[in-house]
Amino acid sequence: MLRRLGRPRLSSVRAPQLPAGPWVPDRAAAASPSASAPGRTSVTPLPLSYMVFDGPAPQPPLVFLHGLLGSKGNFRAIARALVQRSGRKVLTVDARNHGESPHSPTMSYEAMSLDVQRLLCQLRLPKCILVGHSMGGKTAMTLALQQPDLVERLVSVDISPTESVAVTDFLAYISAMRKVSIPSGIPRSTARRLAEDQLRPAVQVSAVRQFLLTNLVEAEGRYVWRVNLEAISHHMANIMGFPVFHAPYPGPTLFLAGSDSPYVSSEDYPEIERLFPEAEIQYIPGAGHWVHADKSQEFVTAICNFLLLP
Repeated sequence: MLRRLGRPRLSSVRAPQLPAGPWVPDRAAAASPSASAPGRTSVTPLPLSYMVFDGPAPQPPLVFLHGLLGSKGNFRAIARALVQRSGRKVLTVDARNHGESPHSPTMSYEAMSLDVQRLLCQLRLPKCILVGHSMGGKTAMTLALQQPDLVERLVSVDISPTESVAVTDFLAYISAMRKVSIPSGIPRSTARRLAEDQLRPAVQVSAVRQFLLTNLVEAEGRYVWRVNLEAISHHMANIMGFPVFHAPYPGPTLFLAGSDSPYVSSEDYPEIERLFPEAEIQYIPGAGHWVHADKSQEFVTAICNFLLLP
């Protein structure tokens, strides 16, 4: 039964390179037509960049998947806090087309799920606790629904298994990033200031601009975005949507949302309950979409409490 806590609302390390070529996991669920786009039979998973924060506990590790335009570094402080409080190992992972992971023209939740599955296989992790924020939450939900045996518990941070277009500002962010033009041969501090000035009209919140600017890097004397904006832009409909599934994920699930964010609303509850019948929904007061950044201590406490549930 779905449980709701809080105020309800009305509305770097890289995995070793594995053999090239298409790869599909053993379990039939991953190849189920209900979890794949029409006509797609296989996807080539990519070797993802990741960081490991070691802990002494023998239980399955926590694996963090960041949101759109984020990176594995977004969860560095959270990972250290969770190692200290839970004792568990924590991994933070760069999604394809983000951070230090490879770029690809393919950008779907099925592909991102397979990337994570291959990483778990390479690291010989038979089970994990998946924690995904926004886009990473949808990737985590996709993996749990495709391969429930790999996921001991699931945490979806401020995202539902529904379409997100109506509540997102990311389309405007990406459009603004694609328009940024920075001359070469200038100091990094100057380049960052110029980029921020060009983002400001479309991205008025300073914290969001700083978040986007973490993707500005220097390569071969030029300043570029390390995220693959072309592929992301081309697949925004897929990223804002969610694949169709029929069989539910039976494991313990926490939807951890910000009380000031519109991404998990009461309209989403029926679909959450259909796909995740053991789900609990918790709102952290005063947090927006970036729950882990807005209320980091409360975020860590909520995850630690969830780990203790039977």
